[in-house]
Amino acid sequence: MGMLDGKVAILTGAGRGIGSAAAKMFAAEGAMVVVSDLDPNPAEETASAIKNAGGKAVVVAGDVTDPAFPAQLIKATLDAYSGIDIIVNNAGYTWDGVIQNMTDKQWYAMIDVHTTAPFRILREASHFIRDAAKKEQAAHGRANPRKVVNVSSVSGVYGNAGQVNYSTAKAGITGLTKTLAKEWGRYNVQVNCVCYGFIETRLTAPKEHAEKVQRDGEEIALGVPDQARQMAPLLIPLGRPGTPEEAAGPMLFLASPLSNYVSGHVLEITGGRAI
Repeated sequence: MGMLDGKVAILTGAGRGIGSAAAKMFAAEGAMVVVSDLDPNPAEETASAIKNAGGKAVVVAGDVTDPAFPAQLIKATLDAYSGIDIIVNNAGYTWDGVIQNMTDKQWYAMIDVHTTAPFRILREASHFIRDAAKKEQAAHGRANPRKVVNVSSVSGVYGNAGQVNYSTAKAGITGLTKTLAKEWGRYNVQVNCVCYGFIETRLTAPKEHAEKVQRDGEEIALGVPDQARQMAPLLIPLGRPGTPEEAAGPMLFLASPLSNYVSGHVLEITGGRAI
């Protein structure tokens, strides 16, 4: 038996990187997974990998910053699986710049994807979660445990030069986490946050070889400058960046029964680095 047998898990940004690794890990532990991503092709690839391994997955592609998308995501989940047990707010990207060069568009893009989108998804899910919890409490005396895992960054805890927009947005998601843990404790929902350091994904690829993405009519170069990449392992006690699978492991812990008495926590996953 898997730790997530029979659980329904929504993961945003699950087409690539940490989100994809977590979706596969959750499915391997028995979860029925909703793979959500802006780009349908990688989302389908993740879902296909899960189904080929014997797991269950459906794809709900779309832009988490679209105000209409949360309702689509929650409805599609309930239509497919008739329940929600786990929500992982992982979707996001970076759009860096020092403050004097940063536009309002850059600023709001980060706030929208990293803070407003999770808020809207959780607000939409609240209708199902509250009603289900009340019915379970009436029938059994206690609601079934449910999980929210939000994704932050060390930039949101300690700040990072050139990322005033991203750092602010990621700080915001920790505040959302701590507040919702207090609001939803009565429904037996554990709300926690993973806070990542240097994890090898397309967001931390070498800048000169990094992928460019189109967002809001702008071409945004992802990646990290080479000097920063070279310095990072020297500052990490384990001596290397983490892998997407290593980053997904703490998500699995916070989504599993092992964390049934852990809520409102921000778990730093940094390879030991004290920023």
